[in-house]
Amino acid sequence: MNVVVCVKQIPDPAEPGALDPGTKTLKRDGKLILDESDSYGVEMALQLVDAAGGGEVTLVSMAPNNEVGGLRTALAMGAAKAVLVSDDALKGSDALSTSKVLAKAIGRAGEADLILTATESSDGYTGVVPEQVAELLGLPSVTFAKSITVDGGTVKVQRQTEAGYDDVECPLPAVVSVTAGVVEPRYPSFKGIMAAKSKPVDEVSVADLGLDASQVGWAGSGQDIVDVAQAEAREAGTIVEDDGEGFQKIVDFLAELKVI
Repeated sequence: MNVVVCVKQIPDPAEPGALDPGTKTLKRDGKLILDESDSYGVEMALQLVDAAGGGEVTLVSMAPNNEVGGLRTALAMGAAKAVLVSDDALKGSDALSTSKVLAKAIGRAGEADLILTATESSDGYTGVVPEQVAELLGLPSVTFAKSITVDGGTVKVQRQTEAGYDDVECPLPAVVSVTAGVVEPRYPSFKGIMAAKSKPVDEVSVADLGLDASQVGWAGSGQDIVDVAQAEAREAGTIVEDDGEGFQKIVDFLAELKVI
């Protein structure tokens, strides 16, 4: 079984990111790490390949400056190889442009039985890329997966909902987005880290994918960031000191807000 996992390499959340004053977009010129949201998809893919008794996991990513730090982490977990799209023309890409690039890169990665993604990235939160990729590839899409099993040519997914989960089935190949926290991503072993250094990463440009620069980046984007403003600070809360009648003060406060 061959599984392709779309992964994003992002600035380290432990080090507050900065906005480019000119483009008003997140600076990505430093070291990038594997988005934690994508580590669950990588782990899920590795488990599915193990359960199938054969096959491999291929990573697909889009990042500036030929950055491979996050990819090496996923390769150390057990993925076999990666396709990295890196091109200055990609600067300013919106969700749809990103989806066009990923769809082409998935095709370059080889024939896949299943494509896994995160539900959304930690630095973007659009939540639309998995469905756009599926549409561009002409494949069925299942979102918010908490459990995935493959039975012959069918993928069976427990799709997480607010009330529990839905049992969903669709034919392979398909695109499935994985909910964060549903599996425990393995830690790369020392052996895995060393092996990852020699695993192949196919570094390609926009032109290599058969796309024109006018279709991606600022040129192909349907968005224009005109302003970025600081979020409003939260107002100070109300402290209720319990003198034995604290409950009544809370009830009166909720009644004033017409909550009760």
